[in-house]
Amino acid sequence: MKGFTIIGAHSIRDLRLIPHERQIAELVSRSPLHSLWDLKGVPVRVLATRTWKALFADRLFGHAAELGFYFLFALFPTLFSASSILGLAARSADKIYDRLLAYLSVVIPASALGTVLRTFNDTTAAATPGKLTFGLIVAVWSASVGISAIQDTLNAVYKIEDTRSYVKARIYAIGLTILLTILVTCSLACLLGGDFFGTLAYHRIHYPILATAFSVAARVIGWALATALLCLSFAAIYYWAPDFRNRCWQWLTPGGAIGIVGWLLASLGLRLYLHYFNNYSITYGSLGAVIILLTWFYLSGLMLLLGAEINSEIEAAAAEIRLAASISSPESPESAA
Repeated sequence: MKGFTIIGAHSIRDLRLIPHERQIAELVSRSPLHSLWDLKGVPVRVLATRTWKALFADRLFGHAAELGFYFLFALFPTLFSASSILGLAARSADKIYDRLLAYLSVVIPASALGTVLRTFNDTTAAATPGKLTFGLIVAVWSASVGISAIQDTLNAVYKIEDTRSYVKARIYAIGLTILLTILVTCSLACLLGGDFFGTLAYHRIHYPILATAFSVAARVIGWALATALLCLSFAAIYYWAPDFRNRCWQWLTPGGAIGIVGWLLASLGLRLYLHYFNNYSITYGSLGAVIILLTWFYLSGLMLLLGAEINSEIEAAAAEIRLAASISSPESPESAA
């Protein structure tokens, strides 16, 4: 595969892309693949090499740090928005959402999650029904800052310039913020529902073997639904955040799958590290929990960008093949796409 070149060899923010790189990026934006699982004959080793080089050329670690900061900034407005939206349909919404957030302990370190829960409870305790409408609008607007950062970084990964106006891009960000808030809430609700029905089976079914089977099945179904909603969240981000000229919906992409698995492994790895080497409080004092939370957001942003980078390199490799075929044939690149 000597014909393949690394088109991510320059910084994304550098608009002085060479014509070939610009042509590849434009072709990817106009004619995305219908399935990223079809590698078009590109060896996995070549894609891994491209992704590794693009990882540094596109400054993914710096962009992940940027996302980590904006995620932290948008965290509590997002929680307040979710609790307010849930409060429109149920009383004691803050208590319900507090129980849902407890399931985040699977991925968020305990000390950081404790800080989140305490701040969330203090915020909701100070809220009054009269502040709901205005507070919800402000909270959704503030929470969309994190999605706006994702828009910028994914445009950078795909080497496309955002042509949307500020208002249009912010509307996209707000809509995606609301959608992701609902998906994450439903995902946590699936875990809660699985535990609820699993416990209910033990109390209502008097045959131990049958009760155990129903309990395990309820929890497995809950985790399966939560995983499906997590995949849907990644798919929605990769679909709506970048400013593609043409979009192609894909439920699960290679980058999305690797990003999700990497995010889970990174989260569990951080938990294990803190369990055995928890020296953040010694180094940062009372800010230790905040630093841990920021570190977790950094890892989350990095895995999100890594998945997008993998998808981008698959698209770019396929676009190079199509472009080479169009040059060697009388057809134009547009007709070959």
